[in-house]
Amino acid sequence: MIRKKEAKKIVFQSEKEMPMMPMSLGSMLYNKTGAWRNIRPVVDLENCIQCGICWKFCPDMSIFIENEFPYVNYDYCKGCGICAEECPVKCIAMVEEEK
Repeated sequence: MIRKKEAKKIVFQSEKEMPMMPMSLGSMLYNKTGAWRNIRPVVDLENCIQCGICWKFCPDMSIFIENEFPYVNYDYCKGCGICAEECPVKCIAMVEEEK
């Protein structure tokens, strides 16, 4: 997993330097998007079969594998639910975010 200090921050000096259309220009590690979420994934590690499918399908790269189990980095998880939908044993539940 890329650490924040390894990520390159992109800064434009003027409008002329900006691309003509929206596009990914680098790491999103500077933009913690977890605050957008109103539901979040919770992994039941006892029922997890360690297949890694949740990690493969996460569009925000907010799931990482540690000791062969998936963990969610809630700083970047937007709560899309793709991980829960794709889990073959349904060990990921989407729960309402606590305020």
